[in-house]
Amino acid sequence: MFHVIVDGANVVGSRPDGWWRDRPGAARRLAGKLSAALTAGPALLAQGLGREAADEDVRVHLVLEGAAAQVEDLPTHPLLDVVHAPADGDSAIAALAADLAVEPVLVVTADRGLRARVRSTGAGTVGPEMLLRTLPG
Repeated sequence: MFHVIVDGANVVGSRPDGWWRDRPGAARRLAGKLSAALTAGPALLAQGLGREAADEDVRVHLVLEGAAAQVEDLPTHPLLDVVHAPADGDSAIAALAADLAVEPVLVVTADRGLRARVRSTGAGTVGPEMLLRTLPG
């Protein structure tokens, strides 16, 4: 299984599109785009992130924190897990990367400190723009 962990706050915050006025809406839009990408083909998503994987071998974990973590009516997909961080998203992402370390893990974030933390577990990293270019719409 190839795991993609998405730092929701970092990805949403990477583009100044007014997300700060509606954090729950921004979380919904990101979850919707991830769900649409998984519906179109998990292997295509992996390929857009520079990895090779079969459709059945991709799982995406969207980590949300703060107001975004309170959203309950997010778009869903069988291969999309939404992680509601109990505190800060970085700690949840680092813990998840460590838990999944027996399989390939790729973390989507631009946060340098978080990148260093997850690389110590063996995870790879890419920036938000690589993911955003891969997502529909």
